[in-house]
Amino acid sequence: MKTISLLGSTGSIGKHCLEVVAQDPELKVVALAAGKDWQSVLRQAKDFGVRVVAFWDEEAASKAESEKHALGLSRLEIRASGEGVESLATLEDADIVVHAIPGFRGIRPLLSALARGKKVAFAGKEALVSAGDLVAPYLRKDRSLLIPVDSEHSAIFQCLQGERLEDVDEIILTASGGAFRDRTLDEMRAITKEEALCHPTWKMGPKVTVDSATLFNKTLEVIEAHHLFGVGYERIRVVIHRESVIHSMVMFRDGSVKAQLAVPDMKLPISYALHYPQRGERPVPKLWPILGKLSFELPDTERFPCLTLGYEAGRIGGTAPCVLSYADEVLVGEFLAGRIGFLDIYRILKKVLDMYEPREVTCVEVLEEEVRRMDRVIRDMLLVSGT
Repeated sequence: MKTISLLGSTGSIGKHCLEVVAQDPELKVVALAAGKDWQSVLRQAKDFGVRVVAFWDEEAASKAESEKHALGLSRLEIRASGEGVESLATLEDADIVVHAIPGFRGIRPLLSALARGKKVAFAGKEALVSAGDLVAPYLRKDRSLLIPVDSEHSAIFQCLQGERLEDVDEIILTASGGAFRDRTLDEMRAITKEEALCHPTWKMGPKVTVDSATLFNKTLEVIEAHHLFGVGYERIRVVIHRESVIHSMVMFRDGSVKAQLAVPDMKLPISYALHYPQRGERPVPKLWPILGKLSFELPDTERFPCLTLGYEAGRIGGTAPCVLSYADEVLVGEFLAGRIGFLDIYRILKKVLDMYEPREVTCVEVLEEEVRRMDRVIRDMLLVSGT
């Protein structure tokens, strides 16, 4: 049996992970971590027989502590704050850590798990984008420490099994194109929050759904692929694949291409990461009865200019990817709150990247200092622009 510490249990990836575990007697969750949704975490702890949970929010941890007895969870250990969550990344009882923590705060748990030599099923792309230079030494020693859960990077990881990195010519990330792939630029000026939260293929959290609509998610995935697979930015390509059946491809120097195809369902890459290097029983329907045409097109960077920012920030290096990723967190929040428009996201991101002077990433504290500093700069920019 493989034991799991699940960080980010109440988000989309976390819930899918629990669905996979519920169907597989060879998997057991021993720890859960979340932000502040203590009701959901207590229900999950009861359903899966978990012995320890942690919350970023100390008030949520206190509430869970007072309410656990009513659910028959008197023996459940509850930890609080970022340190409490980080402690579950190094839990002795866990064979594998599922990292599904969105945003900047996922960095310390990721680094702690890797420093302890834990296998990490990894979905919190912002942490790797921000701290790729700090993660790189661990991956140079053993690339199998970090097993990607994102469908695109899982596909590449699978395509590279048995292959040499020096034989790779290009990594090809596929993208559905998002909710507005057929909208004109003028039509996109009036896009609402409700429209942006309707993805044509995947059911995801609000932040990643908006990122999919702007194609900023591919910006993050380009940087993520660079760090995960050690491939230069000039050899990472994005193509629009509306059917979302091919999850990504690898082209080799002899001209051959390997692709991973499957029904678009996050339970498959989660299952693959949890069982690696084996495979589990099929968690999704067979592809063949529903397979139809497969189409490809180049992304339109005039309508979706966010896609270019990942290449730009990646080549700048240092703290630039971290600041870009954090700025997007802030701006998507502003868009969802109705304070900026859809196209303002790119406009302000580009302004931030153009004016930013990056620092070398020598430690986590450098990243934290830059995020605090740039948070003030970004919010001042929002005030000055009147958005």
